[in-house]
Amino acid sequence: MKISNFAAYIAAIVTIGGVSSCATSDIPREEHNVVTQVRWQEAKASTEKEALEIAALIPKDKITSIVQKETGVLLSCSNTEHNWNGSTSITLTQGSEAESVVKELETAARAHYTDHRFEVSSDRTIQGTFRVEISDPATSEMYLIREDDPGVIRIASGSPCFTLPEGIYPGGDF
Repeated sequence: MKISNFAAYIAAIVTIGGVSSCATSDIPREEHNVVTQVRWQEAKASTEKEALEIAALIPKDKITSIVQKETGVLLSCSNTEHNWNGSTSITLTQGSEAESVVKELETAARAHYTDHRFEVSSDRTIQGTFRVEISDPATSEMYLIREDDPGVIRIASGSPCFTLPEGIYPGGDF
């Protein structure tokens, strides 16, 4: 059975939401409350900025373009919290092999995130695609990096969980 790229992307986003809802936090309650009071706009901006920092770990001579989707979605972390999820696509130059570029990105990320804010790991998807995960276990912030379409690397991103202001419906685009 072949899974479309869109279905695989949705599965990755659902995984982010599922992992987020199962994550436990070692953050003291007082600090955790600060994290959950972030507005969705701040969560989106911070997550998009980090995705661009991750994309910048790829050598410039291997990149044709970097495009962030203008909108994302909110997924539930719990009964009261949500996280913002979006994506960034990096089109590679002709002749650049996506898997080797993602592996180079993994090495660069391990060197870049020496402050231990993020953990870096890798595996293969059920389809056999090499994937890198950059995540913050304290906040459930996560970035999944893999080849999407041929010659395109996708960074699926999920912000830390936060509480929506009262009256904001979590459906639709954000």
